[in-house]
Amino acid sequence: MKKIQIISLFPEVFEPILSTSMLKKAKDNLALEVSYLNLREFGIGPRKNVDDTPYGGGDGMLLRVEPMLRAIEKAKKEVPDSKVILLTPRGKTYKQSDALKLARENFNLILVCPRYEGYDERILNWVDLCYSIGNYILTGGEIPAMVLVDSITRLLPNVLGGEKSVMIESFYEDDQTLEFPQYTRPREFLGLKVPEVLINGNHAQIDAWRNSHKNISH
Repeated sequence: MKKIQIISLFPEVFEPILSTSMLKKAKDNLALEVSYLNLREFGIGPRKNVDDTPYGGGDGMLLRVEPMLRAIEKAKKEVPDSKVILLTPRGKTYKQSDALKLARENFNLILVCPRYEGYDERILNWVDLCYSIGNYILTGGEIPAMVLVDSITRLLPNVLGGEKSVMIESFYEDDQTLEFPQYTRPREFLGLKVPEVLINGNHAQIDAWRNSHKNISH
């Protein structure tokens, strides 16, 4: 079973997504266990403060290092063999090969979701990996965390219906190759026909057509 702990100021946003479709199936099949730590519970003082203004000036507020570290330490105590992942625009761009590695390795995961203007840089001393899901800015790390959970979960054993389905998907081979086009009934729709090769029953020709219609993403 893959265990994923998520550290967030808004853990309630995850449950509607993680309780549907393949993610629910994974939890029901005991392939996945997801738990949450509310960062506010590790805040400082009676008001549970988690943020402050940046040294040097500037707009926005930064997450303080102390609450983040307390939350990480609590998560590590719960599941010691966990890697800590920080979702940040400054991280490595997340790709399918990363999802495959995180799904197959036998360590568990702690996902840290920043908010506000960012985080105190010193927290990186307790982080193993940093990932970005693209060159744009979101209001927090919750959506990137959902992306990681979804992409990892569908690669776990006994989650997808077909064992070979993952191997023909986009990006499986090299993080670049896109899956071939696919069609289903009806054979003709508003004058648009399914390619004849896909319905002639010749599997060698079908494989050749599919391989020739793979594309490289940009």
